[in-house]
Amino acid sequence: MMTIATVILAAGLGKRMKSKRVKVLHPIAGQPMILYSVETARRLPSDKIIVVVAHQADAVKEVLANRPVEIVHQGRPLGTGHAVLQTQSLLAGFIGPVLILNGDVPLITVETLQSMLKIHRDQGADLTLLTATLSHPEGYGRVIRDPDGEMIAIVEEADATPVQRAVQEVNPGFYLVNAPFLFEALKKLKSDNAQKEYYLTDIVKAAVRQSRKLRAVSAQDPAEVMGVNSRMDLARTEKALARRIAERHMREGVTLLDPETTWIEADVAIGRDTLIYPNVRLEGMSRIGEDCVIHSHTRISNCRLGTGVTVKDACVLAESVLEDGTAVGPFAHLRPGTVLHKGARIGNFVETKKTEIGEGSKANHLTYLGDAVIGKEVNIGAGTITCNYDGVNKHRTMIEDHVFVGSDTQFVAPVRIGRGAVIGAGSTITKDVPPDSLALSRAKQEVKKDWAKRRKKVKGKR
Repeated sequence: MMTIATVILAAGLGKRMKSKRVKVLHPIAGQPMILYSVETARRLPSDKIIVVVAHQADAVKEVLANRPVEIVHQGRPLGTGHAVLQTQSLLAGFIGPVLILNGDVPLITVETLQSMLKIHRDQGADLTLLTATLSHPEGYGRVIRDPDGEMIAIVEEADATPVQRAVQEVNPGFYLVNAPFLFEALKKLKSDNAQKEYYLTDIVKAAVRQSRKLRAVSAQDPAEVMGVNSRMDLARTEKALARRIAERHMREGVTLLDPETTWIEADVAIGRDTLIYPNVRLEGMSRIGEDCVIHSHTRISNCRLGTGVTVKDACVLAESVLEDGTAVGPFAHLRPGTVLHKGARIGNFVETKKTEIGEGSKANHLTYLGDAVIGKEVNIGAGTITCNYDGVNKHRTMIEDHVFVGSDTQFVAPVRIGRGAVIGAGSTITKDVPPDSLALSRAKQEVKKDWAKRRKKVKGKR
């Protein structure tokens, strides 16, 4: 495979997005749109990857900071031809093919681009274009051919005649051009068109004038070349990419009961034989182990789940670690910093935050555990609260192994409960409890015999 240089155009603002954010930074499947083009380029034999920026350049540079790319600032955007010309200094001395991609077309596949490279190499082309045939070609430049079927020009829609606009073969903006010809042609571009811009598409006319060898590769799946120019396009692209991601996981041994309603972001990893019910969202850098079961209406973001974890219906998990054999839900909320060790269980309407729960421990109902460390085989009764915030600072609750906590208990932190202690139901614990002790803090129960009966008689006389 020949070595290439790749140029990614990411300078456009995207006016039709109606957004304060530049178009290529809008997220698709959890990551900025521009990253899809960059990752595609990295999977090709790219000797150099250059990204051309303009609007909100600093924000785009920040997103690309850890990627092996070079950044070129276009300055005042004067068209796609002008944008590519800005890369000349970085490609000085390079004589191979330059692959030109768009940062707002995230669905293009490596396989399609490899087919372009193969034809360009095998047929000794100077310029190879990717084209697509669309039933509704509005918004795209049209591919114009002569009576013999040879490509002779690309005409932008704003400059096209009614006859040319009826052409359904379009230019989605993917080029492979030998570097010497590319920069020679770019320097001669003129802006005498409806947009008063320097069109990259005009290099096709230059190639025809010089009798250069042109080739075109037709995209087999037009969805691959779908550009994102509006919120509607963004939604369609998100859905298409979601389906592609879902199919990849299913091929790798994951069961999705309803792929259409399962939303998995691009960087999520899932182990074999995991079962995912409908209406589940897996986000960020989440890592789901093998043999897990994730039930409906659950959202998991940047979490790590071990083997055999069960997440029941309607749970929200963020930045948490669930070790092997743990179970959560239904209706549980694990906030950042939660760690469930092997076999731990969190039940319905339980919320945790910055809390470590030991092996085999359980909090099955109606509980808040914040800033706590809980040992092994601890039972947390229903209605338990760790009172971790005094209005100024957060404090920690420490509960050692084999503690039994009765229902409706409040731990006013900082407090430590010793190994094997028992906390009576309805207690408010404000002091440390020694190991193997019983702690109670209830008011003494008082019974006034026949009080209710006498009260009813008094009310009846009114």
